[in-house]
Amino acid sequence: MMKRLLLLMIFVCGLSMAAQAQKYRTAAGVRLESDRFGVSLQQKLHERGTLEGIVQVGSREYSGTVLYEWHRPILGKRFNYYLGAGGHIGNLKDSGVFTGVDAILGVEYKVNGLPFLLSADVKPAVHINHDDWVHLSSGVSIRYVIVKEKKEKKKLWPFGRKADDDDRRRKNREQEQQQQQPRILDIFKKKDNQ
Repeated sequence: MMKRLLLLMIFVCGLSMAAQAQKYRTAAGVRLESDRFGVSLQQKLHERGTLEGIVQVGSREYSGTVLYEWHRPILGKRFNYYLGAGGHIGNLKDSGVFTGVDAILGVEYKVNGLPFLLSADVKPAVHINHDDWVHLSSGVSIRYVIVKEKKEKKKLWPFGRKADDDDRRRKNREQEQQQQQPRILDIFKKKDNQ
């Protein structure tokens, strides 16, 4: 029992440490649902937000969906959950064009050492001008990382970093400007030159 607990702790620590190593900017792949096949493109906008576009084809319809997703880490940056919202437009075989709003809740895992993302999610949708007004789907996505996020290079020499020097100079200038500005209580001080 103790060995299993120790192995589990090593595994979790390994995931957490490896999570800091790699990130992604752009990923594309397939999304599989029970009755639809889709293509997914995911673009990271900032540290915790992505924009995902999904084009799906089913037996009676095809549609395009755009979702904004907020990502939160579970075990570091490799394994996280996400939730989001967006909208869709599509064409139904018998009724024509339909639109609607979507929500999404899922989990995502960046495979260690490989450029793949695995995710599973639940995506409810409310349709306008569709035979089914509400649709609850669940899907699995496999995406290939097209563009990795650039890693900040660590320098071995800690002295003379230009950015640090610029920050120090800027702070010194701001402090000098604050000292030169007159203060309210300065009007009560006696001036020696008068």
